[in-house]
Amino acid sequence: MVDMSYQLFCGSSVDILPDITKKVDLTFLDPPFNQQKDYALHNDNMPQEQYWDMMKKVSRHVYSITNEGGCLYFMQREKNTEFVLQVMRETGWEFQNLIVWKKRSSAVPVRSKYGKQYQIIAYATKGERAKTFNRLRINPKLPAGYKFERENGIFVTDIWDDIRELTSGYFAGNEAIRKENGERFHKQQSPLALLLRIILTSTKVGDTVLDPFAGTGTTPVVSLQTQRNSISIEIDPANIDCIKSRLTNLREADVIQKYYRDYVCTANLPEIWGEDFSGDMVGDAVIKPSKNNFDFSLFEATQ
Repeated sequence: MVDMSYQLFCGSSVDILPDITKKVDLTFLDPPFNQQKDYALHNDNMPQEQYWDMMKKVSRHVYSITNEGGCLYFMQREKNTEFVLQVMRETGWEFQNLIVWKKRSSAVPVRSKYGKQYQIIAYATKGERAKTFNRLRINPKLPAGYKFERENGIFVTDIWDDIRELTSGYFAGNEAIRKENGERFHKQQSPLALLLRIILTSTKVGDTVLDPFAGTGTTPVVSLQTQRNSISIEIDPANIDCIKSRLTNLREADVIQKYYRDYVCTANLPEIWGEDFSGDMVGDAVIKPSKNNFDFSLFEATQ
């Protein structure tokens, strides 16, 4: 059993990141997109210059605490691609791939241009090459017209069209966290499958994963089950409570074991996944970790 740690900070990433001294291996950066969403403790309608200056500060701090060869996955709206790449370039990162996460629900209609059906995830490294890059293999359904089944799946490419987003309504399923009245707790909740692919690709068991805008805590929930350490920063105390609950009382809907079969064509999958993780079992799914080292460091949330 790997001795894992999970640090959770409540406050602004800009304020907290300079005080983090532990080195990290992977950062998932999924900030608010500055598109006038109603957040309790964040202004999502900042002047563009101010918003991208904040992104540069976060990206620069993350770079400073990242191990050589570590990586950054920066998710954003497709219209902001040029700004994301500029932020990465100006803060030291080496751009590697632009991942297109194609949504599986209907496209968002736009009156005067093509409808929108994807988000971008820019993948970059500290240094020219990644110190860890596990070439995952998946075996999605064959496209129409293919004659023969694959023998051993295909490598994951930079088009991700097999991961369903947690949209409102039916597609959110049981994974979406809900209030007692049935309403969604957080409409921008990231799916487990998305973070699982990123973490399995770019880390090893025992590595440390950082999420500066942790939201409902999907990143640490996946890190917990794959034996990665995690550092999470979230400004909203209500979200902090949600993350603590998800980590200490793992919901059946949060169990990632159901995705194992998606990657069975991958060489050394048990080593990548972290198969010696033990816990209480429901069928073949890990429900509760048997050993934790949680550090809930609660900073005062800033306006």
